[in-house]
Amino acid sequence: MKFLVQRVLQADVQTDGRVIGKIDRGLLVFVGISATDTEETADRMIKKLIGLRLFEDENGKTNLDLKAVEGQLLMISQFTLYADCRKGNRPSFTNAGGPQMASELYQYIVDRCRQQISVVEKGIFGADMKVSLINDGPFTVLLDSEQLFK
Repeated sequence: MKFLVQRVLQADVQTDGRVIGKIDRGLLVFVGISATDTEETADRMIKKLIGLRLFEDENGKTNLDLKAVEGQLLMISQFTLYADCRKGNRPSFTNAGGPQMASELYQYIVDRCRQQISVVEKGIFGADMKVSLINDGPFTVLLDSEQLFK
């Protein structure tokens, strides 16, 4: 599982010309699910995400997590995080989770985040979406379960 995390001042996602999710200060998270991911993997990734200290304290140090700043989440499914570009010029996505499994796990992640964070918005799994954001920093980190939990 991969979470591409961007600290934002605001972000939104649109499909068919209408906004379906919008947040103010918080984290925009692109969620990539592999074929081998489980709810246990998701729980560990969520714990890491919620606990990340990505926000500045009164001294300008990144010491505060999402809850401390009453931040919001925008979660976007992103199978292309599992692009394999080693051969040729066309990425392969064979490592990404299948649509049924990945959709269910993505919804599980959103639901679990909503248990801890008051505002959690999301995109539509599998839809053509347009994502807009104002990255704060810029500040972008990649959480990869294969690197974090070996």
